[in-house]
Amino acid sequence: MGARSNSRVTLETSDSFESRIALAESKKLPRRASMATDEVVPTRLAEASRAMAGDTSIAENYAFTGVHHIFDQHKDAVTAVRFANNDKSLLACCSLDGNLSICQLTPPPASLFEWSISNDLILSCSLDATVRLWDTALGCCVRIVEDPLAASVQCCAFQPHNNNMVVVGNSKGMVQVLNVSTGIYLKGGSSKTSGSVLSIVFDSSGQLLWAGDDRGYIVSYLFDLHSGRLTKGKKILVSENNAITCLSARNWASREARDPSLLANCAADVVLLFSIIRKDGTLELKRKFPVMHRSQLAMIRSSFCPIMSFRQGACIVTGSEDTCVYFFDLERENKPCVNKLQGHSATVIDVCFNYDESLLASSDASGMVIIWKREQR
Repeated sequence: MGARSNSRVTLETSDSFESRIALAESKKLPRRASMATDEVVPTRLAEASRAMAGDTSIAENYAFTGVHHIFDQHKDAVTAVRFANNDKSLLACCSLDGNLSICQLTPPPASLFEWSISNDLILSCSLDATVRLWDTALGCCVRIVEDPLAASVQCCAFQPHNNNMVVVGNSKGMVQVLNVSTGIYLKGGSSKTSGSVLSIVFDSSGQLLWAGDDRGYIVSYLFDLHSGRLTKGKKILVSENNAITCLSARNWASREARDPSLLANCAADVVLLFSIIRKDGTLELKRKFPVMHRSQLAMIRSSFCPIMSFRQGACIVTGSEDTCVYFFDLERENKPCVNKLQGHSATVIDVCFNYDESLLASSDASGMVIIWKREQR
């Protein structure tokens, strides 16, 4: 087990556990969904892709040797962990204790790191109704923009092809486009959903956007790259009054699996995989995976494994209320769980691989972040 004292910079924000509780709704109703059986992942005949990744099984690919490092500087739940783009060792995490930390897993190199598209900036949102832009090299806030409705801002995303534009979602159900260079919310760049917006994600083109809310709906939007205008697409009910706590999009461009897909965590004990079947963001349910996730307060997240398209099968990783990290093979019909990591003592909220899958970060409701090292083969 690694030591607990690697380099880190901590940036102060203003979230608190009490304010998160005040925003929550406690109603729960049964969910209903159908499941299709069509495969949406590389087939077993994908010999070329298998050769690129090595002839090992999904379970062997996601075997871990143990804990690489533990960060325990936070005093409350760590609600998100993210590795920097194309960097194995630079990690950021934010907590309900009011701090955002940038952690370095190896000695710092000679040159500065970049973030966002270039890794030089971090965008954060807060329950104090602000969006903040941080300089990761200086460890300081370079811009603060207040929500026009004075509502808690609960999710945010950079526009993939223009990091001057970001999209934020607030507790009053507004999805809004903001120019962070000017601090101005764009005309035509706002739309209201049915509930408090908890999750937002773009597709890789930057022209499609989805938002999930606390009432169990996912809404798609068309995004105009030039003006930032939002046009509402399709709206589906996933599970009535059960929060959609995380959305992840992936465009599988391999010849074996061309279906763009959306992954969603729902507070009805389930992670769902959707196929994106139309240009307006229409979704079709493909698979569902059981995880312990019943509390509407538990903002549990999942993600696609980053290099899934180069091997037989494909995996996702997710947190859970039972303190474990789970890996699911999207192709396997029977017993899709291929690995489970145990080491946390509280609800695992977020999980994130670095770009080459050599390290996995997981955070929990007690404020601990564990860095897992994958078994070398």
